[in-house]
Amino acid sequence: MAMKNPYQTYQNNAVATASPQELTLMLYNGCIKFIRLSSIAMEKGDMEAKNTNIIKAQNILYELRSSLNMEIDLSQTMDALYEYMISQLVTANIQNDSSILKEVESLAEEFRNTWKQAMEQAKK
Repeated sequence: MAMKNPYQTYQNNAVATASPQELTLMLYNGCIKFIRLSSIAMEKGDMEAKNTNIIKAQNILYELRSSLNMEIDLSQTMDALYEYMISQLVTANIQNDSSILKEVESLAEEFRNTWKQAMEQAKK
């Protein structure tokens, strides 16, 4: 019987036991990670890895969009921003433009940091 990868087991347990707020934070972190990996791949000329990681970042943004409660005004604004980010990732992928990736990464970092602050405020 093959041993499971301990890191993968840890990751699976972290996701399975996370609160919805922590899962959202994980999604933001994953989005940022995949944008960074796509930027590195772009610099190296590895178009397959670039494309794969951009698609992973887009999928995370689609997931974040699907979790929005559209009855809340802020959700409509967030939806438009997520759609913009997805569109920019498509453009970055087609044009091999790392500056666009950097812009989307910056937006994702802002969202992540704001979400993290909100989580900390909610604990008080």
